[in-house]
Amino acid sequence: MRFPENFIWGTATASHQVEGNNVNNDWWAREHAPDTICAEVSGDACDSYHRYGDDIAIVADLGLSAYRFSLEWSRIEPAEGEFSRAARDHYRRMVDACLAAGISPVVTINHFSIPRWLDVQGGWRSPVAVDRFARFTEFIRPVVERDVEYVSTLNEPNMSACMANIGKGDTLLTAGLPEPDPQIADALTMAHHRAVEIVRSWAGPKVGWTVATQVFEPEPGAEEVAAAYAYDRETRFLQEAKNDDWLGVQAYTRTRIGAAGPIPVAEGVETTLTGWEYYPDAVGFALRTAAELAPGVPLIVTENGIATADDTRREAYVDSALRAVHAAIEDGIDVRGYFYWSLLDNFEWVGGYRPTFGLVAVDRETFTRVVKPSARWLGSVARANELSG
Repeated sequence: MRFPENFIWGTATASHQVEGNNVNNDWWAREHAPDTICAEVSGDACDSYHRYGDDIAIVADLGLSAYRFSLEWSRIEPAEGEFSRAARDHYRRMVDACLAAGISPVVTINHFSIPRWLDVQGGWRSPVAVDRFARFTEFIRPVVERDVEYVSTLNEPNMSACMANIGKGDTLLTAGLPEPDPQIADALTMAHHRAVEIVRSWAGPKVGWTVATQVFEPEPGAEEVAAAYAYDRETRFLQEAKNDDWLGVQAYTRTRIGAAGPIPVAEGVETTLTGWEYYPDAVGFALRTAAELAPGVPLIVTENGIATADDTRREAYVDSALRAVHAAIEDGIDVRGYFYWSLLDNFEWVGGYRPTFGLVAVDRETFTRVVKPSARWLGSVARANELSG
């Protein structure tokens, strides 16, 4: 099963999940709140703010061709209107380190976390949020204007809208997604379109955004319920990409939908450390749905992976997922690349450090990186640009 020439093979991280000590953003505040829903605090995370060179070297050594990472807004603009050129330069050094290692940097402008100063103003509900994000996008121009082929404006805006209503009972999102906040969804959509205009004006990177997708699988007779459930949580965000340069698809699992809404995972079904159903075919469904809702827009699987302590299940999951990706390509869908989530066992938001998605284990005391066998296997697939069998 050979993949197209120049197919992008990559892996990904996000700033708050790996850098450590992002003390000035909303997630740090949320983790330390007395009524927090987070399983634990992020703390030092993987210390990737200082060890990014080690991480990039691992990506290159594995034989992968790209590394997706994000910018931490709260470091670059720690106070409203007060920008740090030093912090901006840090992320440009990350771009240069990728280039020096022979891998392509893929940059996400914002991956969930926002500065505290914006959070206390209402976050994405603030009337100034869209303008502030546009101003931030303009400031990070030197990071991505040259040498970065793919830029994502926002990571999973649909999940950001849902997270606004996340509660204790939704800690691992095992009982369906919370009701998305329509005001936040609208603001993120406007922010995306503003940022697309700005990035396009630089006449360099291809710009889009990444959307979290699931297979919302209806029980017989529940087709309309499933479509309505999916619309605010996924469909509208895929449709908003129809004029973008590319669209990132992020897929992990499925949710079955009955007449009354989401149905819990059936007893006896294999689940991952997040409580999600083991369902590697999700990425194939996601690509087909995205191709239908944003016709003609090139697609990249910007996240796909599994949280497991059994590395053999990781390899099996990714093997099946890549076969689904290949089948979509064979059917004429324009898929440009595949990024495994994640490079490292990192901080997984409300789930803390228990869900281990990484190709690389990280010692929580010494920060020593240990490459897992599944990472070597994926690297061999990438080098060959094909799956055997």
